[in-house]
Amino acid sequence: MNSYENTIHVPAHTRVGVVGLGYVGLPLALLFLQKGYQVTGLDIDKKKINDLQKSVSHIPDIEDDELKHALSSGGLTFTANYDLTASLDIIVVCVPTPLSSEGQPDLKYLKSVSEQLGPRLRRNQMVIIESSTYPGTTREVVQPLLELSKLRVGEEFSLGYSPERIDPGNKTMKVEHIPKVVSGVTENCLRSVTTFYENIFEDVVPVPSVEIAELSKLLENSYRFINISFINEVAMLCDKLNINVWEAITAANTKPYGFHPFYPGPGIGGHCIPVDPLYLYWAGNEHGFHNKFLSLAEQTNNYITLYVLEQIKERIEKEKGIANAKILLCGISYKKDSNDLRSSPGIKMLKYFTKLGADVEYHDPFVPEVVIDGQKYKSSPISEKKLGQTDCVVILQDHSPVSIQKMMDYATLIYDTRNATKGWNGKAETIVLGGGMDSL
Repeated sequence: MNSYENTIHVPAHTRVGVVGLGYVGLPLALLFLQKGYQVTGLDIDKKKINDLQKSVSHIPDIEDDELKHALSSGGLTFTANYDLTASLDIIVVCVPTPLSSEGQPDLKYLKSVSEQLGPRLRRNQMVIIESSTYPGTTREVVQPLLELSKLRVGEEFSLGYSPERIDPGNKTMKVEHIPKVVSGVTENCLRSVTTFYENIFEDVVPVPSVEIAELSKLLENSYRFINISFINEVAMLCDKLNINVWEAITAANTKPYGFHPFYPGPGIGGHCIPVDPLYLYWAGNEHGFHNKFLSLAEQTNNYITLYVLEQIKERIEKEKGIANAKILLCGISYKKDSNDLRSSPGIKMLKYFTKLGADVEYHDPFVPEVVIDGQKYKSSPISEKKLGQTDCVVILQDHSPVSIQKMMDYATLIYDTRNATKGWNGKAETIVLGGGMDSL
């Protein structure tokens, strides 16, 4: 049973609402409940709400039994009705902030929430935005929509920004142990937001403005975006130099200062790392500044997936035509032990090989089925027979439940983008991204 089973205490006051019940919002809702608040989770996806009301979780980090226990406490409800927000004291907004088809910030969900909350806002309520966005959004976009209520920010209601730092799939660090950056539109707002989050998180970090808090989130993920793209570029170089990049990273990581390891992969996925830097890039362009590092990192990130695809294609075509090849993609979510498919390179690969006429299947214990361009694909079980009939097994994610040894024993060829086969022995020929493949 969940660790907070015996610690849920629901007072008769301080009602917290969480708008957007995805990979950020749902864990936060349960954390708020754990800390003693009455919690209302709101999402416009009615199917999601129906499932949650039945204790059916849609993310791996939250088990069904955990939801069932939380609901049984009487302090948690789920709804798609915005009218219930009028009864809340604090509203935390965790809706997606994706990119448009032109690669620009798309704030339609955040604007929609603000437009829904504005007419319903009442005195003394507090609204906190956790969605990742560019500097100026809270003050210039959200605040005017909330002030349509005719209430004055900092005097009659509070507004703040606190960037989410939830790490899906991370089993070692609890959300409340991650330092929490907080900000407010006014000094009064900052004090209110700080007081609330001090009841939730071990370490709260107030900053002077909402713009600084908004930028801090983009800075964190841009740092990772640039460095992952850089190490992917080095991995491609190491293939040409016939040097193992993974061993070089291990050696460099022995330095006790000035180095942090990043690792190669088939491309950066998820909602944050491939998206947030482009919000920062866009903000720079709006002020006449071209961020060259972010531009180059985006180019490299787009290219690494194509590079992996071409490496596999070239290797298979040494034996047979790609149109006649059987390919098994292992792990199509963007991250290990997650079912999140947003911006996943695995989806791009499935579409690419299918277009080339290959017989493509995937195995992912966290993604039982997926619909791509109107076609449904189901996760294929890994059997000894299937491995033996497959021309190439592509390890995109080394999910914990997947047996590397089984693949090594029965597959003919493995292309490993995660160095997951290191230390495993078997009959399969193994090619590792960045492992020094000049002989391909």
